[in-house]
Amino acid sequence: MHETVPMTREGYNRLKAEISRLENDELPVITEKLAAAREEGDLKENAEYHAQRENQGMLMAKISELKDKVARASIVDTSQMPKDEVAFGCTVTVEDLAYGDEEEFTLVGTGDEDYDTNKILVTSPLGQGLIGKKVGDTAEVEAPAGMLKFKILKIEYES
Repeated sequence: MHETVPMTREGYNRLKAEISRLENDELPVITEKLAAAREEGDLKENAEYHAQRENQGMLMAKISELKDKVARASIVDTSQMPKDEVAFGCTVTVEDLAYGDEEEFTLVGTGDEDYDTNKILVTSPLGQGLIGKKVGDTAEVEAPAGMLKFKILKIEYES
């Protein structure tokens, strides 16, 4: 059995919209380009044909990956989460104990992640290391660079 993929209703809807866009907008364009390239003759030496076949394969793989996530989606109601511990949907402020600097992370599900704004997947190693911790606890997260240690300073939930 495959693991469920936690996400908000908004993240789920965003993934469904992306699948629809890929299937209804991008795939027909590639199919047209493929048909045009096929009409150019000898397919063995037709670079445009082979490029479009590769594009089609990559697009189909992306669509399949997104459909798999949607099929395994577990919609999480963040209003039901415990407010005194790190859980899905919270924004947690931590102190990096090695460097002394503060960082803020929001734990989100698939479709909502944005690493530029510190919205990290709840299923990521860092997300999993923070889950269940309370203010004052120390979270230890195994990373390629070694063990990272964070002290939980603040836990917030959107109202």
